Amino acid sequence: MEVKILGSGGSVPARGRCLPSVVIKRKSEVIMLDCGEGTQRQVVASRVGFNRDMKILLTHMHADHVLGLSGLLHSMSLLGRERKLQIFGPPRIRDFVRSMSRTTYFTPSFPVEVREVEGGVILRNSEYEISAAWASHVVPCLAYALAERPRPGKFNPRKAKALGIPEGPLWKRLQMGEKIKVHGKVVRPREILGPQRLGAKIVYAVDTRPCRAVVKLATGANLLIHDATFDSSLEEKAFRDGHSTAKQAAEVAGKAGVYRLLLTHISARYSEPDVLLTEAKKVFPRTILASDLMTINVEA
Repeated sequence: MEVKILGSGGSVPARGRCLPSVVIKRKSEVIMLDCGEGTQRQVVASRVGFNRDMKILLTHMHADHVLGLSGLLHSMSLLGRERKLQIFGPPRIRDFVRSMSRTTYFTPSFPVEVREVEGGVILRNSEYEISAAWASHVVPCLAYALAERPRPGKFNPRKAKALGIPEGPLWKRLQMGEKIKVHGKVVRPREILGPQRLGAKIVYAVDTRPCRAVVKLATGANLLIHDATFDSSLEEKAFRDGHSTAKQAAEVAGKAGVYRLLLTHISARYSEPDVLLTEAKKVFPRTILASDLMTINVEA
């Protein structure tokens, strides 16, 4: 999977930082997390594209996380999108999407399905599942996890040939986990495939204080994208405003046993945010600082 940071700022845009939005590219699909003002411009800049198979997951109803939605849908329509778009979010997101159409005299040219979610598994298919949990903010706010299902082990062509299995559709069926019959003998995938491989897991938790629910959701993640709005000198303000310091984000990453931490939702007060990275790396060395249009490859 590939993670693209469209906006790494928070609350108000800053020079070089747009408002929150992240996309996960998985095969031909795009999963967008939050849609701050200006996201449509970043979609163009990052070459994500407006007509992909796309789902949008919104964490909460604060303006800096949702105001880009109207412009994004408008651009999609102008560019001829016909493919259905799914939007997931907390209670009131359905009213918000409806109000955009009523007040802007605009109806999308494509189907829009809006689902209000409360937590737990919100989407499951044959390749991955998406879960949500309540974070700790000043308004109802969700954190999300995308977890790939375990993948079949690597195919061993030498073993397949030794068993007389001709290259072609039968190889494919074994790779997909099906048993086959060759020369009157049943061959099972475990005879040809290596050990099952774990899928990757990405967790997105912004606009949140440190909390157990996020630690639980992020346990074992390959990448945790976490709120790091302030440095530790502003810890009391972070708590009042429902945010985390960079150090607290690093502590969450350590408790959850994640592989890598990405700090985001950076306050506009930091023209030089290295203080946040330095603070976090003292606690969790595998930390990186988000910047707009950054790309991160995530593998299990």
